[in-house]
Amino acid sequence: MGEADRLTIASGVSGSSLMENAGRAVADAIRKRVSPLPVVVLCGPGNNGGDGFVAARILKERGWPVRLSLLGEKGALKGEAKEAAGAWSGAVEPLRVEALDGAGLVVDALFGAGLARPIEGVARAVIAATRERALPVVAIDIPSGIDGASGEVRGIALGAGLTVTFFRKKPGHLLLPGRLYCGKVVLAEIGIGAEVLDRVLPQTAENDPLCWLEALPQPTLESHKYTRGHALVGGGAVMTGAARLSALAAARSGAGLVTLAAPEKAFPIYASSLLSVIVKPISGTDEWRELLADPRRNTALIGPGAIASEETREKVLAVLAAGKSAVLDADALNAFKEAPKALFEAIRGPCVLTPHEGEFARLFRVAGKKTERALRAAKETGAVILLKGADTVIASPDGRVAINANAPPQLATGGSGDVLSGIVLGLLAQGMEPFPAACAAAWIHGDAARRVGPGLVAEDLLPALPATLSALYLRRRQMAPSPGALPA
Repeated sequence: MGEADRLTIASGVSGSSLMENAGRAVADAIRKRVSPLPVVVLCGPGNNGGDGFVAARILKERGWPVRLSLLGEKGALKGEAKEAAGAWSGAVEPLRVEALDGAGLVVDALFGAGLARPIEGVARAVIAATRERALPVVAIDIPSGIDGASGEVRGIALGAGLTVTFFRKKPGHLLLPGRLYCGKVVLAEIGIGAEVLDRVLPQTAENDPLCWLEALPQPTLESHKYTRGHALVGGGAVMTGAARLSALAAARSGAGLVTLAAPEKAFPIYASSLLSVIVKPISGTDEWRELLADPRRNTALIGPGAIASEETREKVLAVLAAGKSAVLDADALNAFKEAPKALFEAIRGPCVLTPHEGEFARLFRVAGKKTERALRAAKETGAVILLKGADTVIASPDGRVAINANAPPQLATGGSGDVLSGIVLGLLAQGMEPFPAACAAAWIHGDAARRVGPGLVAEDLLPALPATLSALYLRRRQMAPSPGALPA
């Protein structure tokens, strides 16, 4: 954002104009949602505080009762913040807890997204008092105390009901725990043109269909089951539901054929419950390799319902040696916790790993914010990493990172991850590249869960997938209608 600001100012847009537009956007967002009431604007010593001075001035001009409380001295302000403070005609109170007295709304302009140290002193006391009094808060850029790069809480943080940020969201708006503090996030355009992204070249994005919709496989009248890919799923002997969920999710997401390799003793369970999925009984690793040897089976998933055993390790290595597009989940990952390098060195082709935080920690000895950890793991393995959670992060070895934020809390239930890995598998089977396939699968998974709503169990996701896919296909047609098509 600093570089985006710099490039915009270099193009002829003044920094004061950007600050004026930012403060006005905050005032407009407040006026749109709240009737006039006593407001206290808490301003910090930097540009975030300058935005607060502008918002305070505009609200006051519109007849709102506004007080302003500043961390530091007005005379110490610099640049655009100094100019914004000079245009404020009201009193400037020192930042203190008493500034909250009589306030019906707090505008948080203390610290912006660049905060990287713990909040201390009077600022900490004022934040604590605001929380104790349960005052409604509108945050400028990001709630004070949240690290905009990581979503971490720097000692203490304000919880906002509304956050107004500018140009683009920051990772801290999407990553936990920061996302929990932001409330509704409003994105305001303040005069920074999208063309600056061609020079800033951000590698991290919020996961959205716009990122991968053109690559999403969609059958045509010329399609048949063999052109849509043949996915292979390894089934477990005891937890048979997991692989069945994955296999059906692969089929629902478009794979033309799905074969489930079932241990012989569990074959009747699989065969009696799956109608559209081929079930093959196998007795060990050699027969698993035989299934992999068929070139028509172009993708494979192992892990759901497996156990972390030597046989599972051998089957994983067989998948990777076969040159198939691979999805590794659950115990396919846990099986290598004592020798992760053996797994990493075996990955030579298209591969997606789908760990949750516990599985990730068993394989990787990396620290830092979630995006950094996922990216380091992707570069170490050469695989796409889909690090699951309410703030799922997808990372590619080439440096691209996506943060998925559409997953509702109902997905915190057994089996939902098996459905997710199956969706990835189904998209890979149809020829989608691993990174966009993982991104698309995470978003589709979240949207299907949203359609189900409260009371969701994992199998509810399967019949919800067609509605999500239909909406995506329609959106793509609207974006790029076929030549000769009539207008909608």
